[in-house]
Amino acid sequence: MAHERIRLIATSDVHGTIYAHDYAVGKEIDQGFAKISTLVRYLKDENTLLLDNGDVLEGSALTTYHYNKRSEDISPVTDVMREMKYNYVNVGNHDFNYGEHALMMHLQNVGAPCLTSNWFYHKKPYGPTYAVEEIAGLKIAIFGIVTHYIPHWERKANIRDSRFVDAFKAAKSAIDKIKKFENPDIIVCMYHGGFERDLQNGYLTEADTGENIGYKILKELGDIDILITGHQHRSLCGKLGNTVYTQTAANGEEVAVIDIYVDNKAIDARILKTETPEDKKILKYAEKEEAECQEWLDTTLGIMKNDLVIEDEFDARLHKSQVITFLNQVQRDATGADLSSCALFTGATGFKHEIKVRDLVGTYVYPNTLVVKKITGKILREYLERCAEFWTVRAENIAVTTRFEVPKPQYYNYDMVDGVEYTIKVSNPIGKRIVSLTYNGEEVTDDMEFTLALNNYRAGGGGDFEMIKAAPTVGQTTSSMVDLLIKYISKHEVIEFEPVNNITVIR
Repeated sequence: MAHERIRLIATSDVHGTIYAHDYAVGKEIDQGFAKISTLVRYLKDENTLLLDNGDVLEGSALTTYHYNKRSEDISPVTDVMREMKYNYVNVGNHDFNYGEHALMMHLQNVGAPCLTSNWFYHKKPYGPTYAVEEIAGLKIAIFGIVTHYIPHWERKANIRDSRFVDAFKAAKSAIDKIKKFENPDIIVCMYHGGFERDLQNGYLTEADTGENIGYKILKELGDIDILITGHQHRSLCGKLGNTVYTQTAANGEEVAVIDIYVDNKAIDARILKTETPEDKKILKYAEKEEAECQEWLDTTLGIMKNDLVIEDEFDARLHKSQVITFLNQVQRDATGADLSSCALFTGATGFKHEIKVRDLVGTYVYPNTLVVKKITGKILREYLERCAEFWTVRAENIAVTTRFEVPKPQYYNYDMVDGVEYTIKVSNPIGKRIVSLTYNGEEVTDDMEFTLALNNYRAGGGGDFEMIKAAPTVGQTTSSMVDLLIKYISKHEVIEFEPVNNITVIR
């Protein structure tokens, strides 16, 4: 006889992905809300709750188009999620990237309560602390928290009326209230954050900053029966202590399916890939903006005389692709800074001879703005030493340090700086790898002063660059980097520059 069960279907970090294609190259991929919708229809019954764990508003070319061109309209992501009939949603850090107005438009139209109990908006918690569902005779309590590290990355203008309290303390408080007033059978926590430690041996896998506290929650808050995590884009499913945990890959490539059996409260969780046809009904909610977006992406902005196509990302970092030179040139032009730094993001396509908007959103994938910091030569050296930790020597060859690839890739934390010349000797001890550093042919001394243009994530200390966060801010842009690129290329029409090979990485 089949056991009666309650089912939770959870998505996380879908990042504005509705369609099952890669906007940069047109390749079809098993991803997105349209495929998720089909899978949900296969799996859902009257005993099912559909949950989303945040980071839905940013990340695709379609959402870039929407917030650049149609920001006063409801996002197609919001329309799609409302049609899919989500029961509850959480927020993620990237949901603040376009500001509080954009987030409010989403939350007020998505058709599901937001359960983020540690986010305060206008000095009040946004939404209920928790929700209770009685299904098949069991009482299910659900609450949500988001990484409280958001102010370290996000532009102040985007979180002006928001405050984030400690996620662990908020979780403990929510559990205490739930136990006192509800006496539930099952407690579910949606946490837009990940794991700071290895789930098998408990060793730290990243700096213990508080950005991710999933392991701490598992070990110290034993009353949680199910922990739905996100943020790190890892594919995880298991049990630690008394708690079942899940995490799904990004862009809607996976969903978590968690079954709770009514007779014995046993919990069975699994991760399913979205290898299903797209739901055509869902696509109708986005097709108008999608057509506009595709036309926008195919707009020709100018001509690139240099060869800036990325063929090999590893080599493009090791030998500093001229894509970085160009991006830094645009950043310096926009800010007037002495120096500029940026990273090569995962999946960057570079620029073909005929530069289209598609190339820009395929190369610069985040809605970052620029910040100008005033730094000394001493701070510059500390910054470059931190960047140099990206490399290691493995089997006589230069390779990427494991912690930048495991538990998740962090290639965006290797910055390349233009305006100075420097050499990284990878075999040297950490902190002593910058063996030469010059500015206009002269050795950089500790007391020299520079202005440095970089993205708002790094300026806020993102990636554990505390020396940059501590440096005084002397300027910033309000336009996104994509907007700045469009403006620069449209102005110059034909782009040609002398290659700058200012970074040498040696074993």
